[in-house]
Amino acid sequence: QVQLVESGGGLVQPGGSLRLSCAASGFTFSSYRMNWYRQAPGKERELVADITANGGITKYADSVKGRFTISRDNAKNTVYLQMNSLKPEDTAVYYCYAPYVGTNGYWGQGTQVTVSS
Repeated sequence: QVQLVESGGGLVQPGGSLRLSCAASGFTFSSYRMNWYRQAPGKERELVADITANGGITKYADSVKGRFTISRDNAKNTVYLQMNSLKPEDTAVYYCYAPYVGTNGYWGQGTQVTVSS
C-alpha cells in the first residue's frame, strides 16, 4: 500500500525557516520523480517544487525560487523541502505528491505551514 507521510510543518515568523519531510512507502521510491504542492485558503493547489528520481534535476515555482530547496534521500525513501526566508504568503497546507505512481498518482495528507508574526 502506497503511503506518503509529511511532517515538519508549523508556525514560523516571517524570515524564518522550516524543513518539511515526506516519508514514502509501498513503491520503489528511487524510481519516481516527486513533487511538493501547496494550497492556501481560497486558492487552487499549486506546484511548488519538482525533483527527478535520482535528484539530478529540480524545478521550482517562480514564487519560491532562491528560497526553497527540494532534495531527496533515496536510501531513506524521503523527500524534503527546505524553506528559507519564509513570507506570510507562503502560508498554506503543503502536500507531497508522487505523480507517476499508480494510475493517478498519490498524495500525502498534508502539513500546515503558517508564517505569521
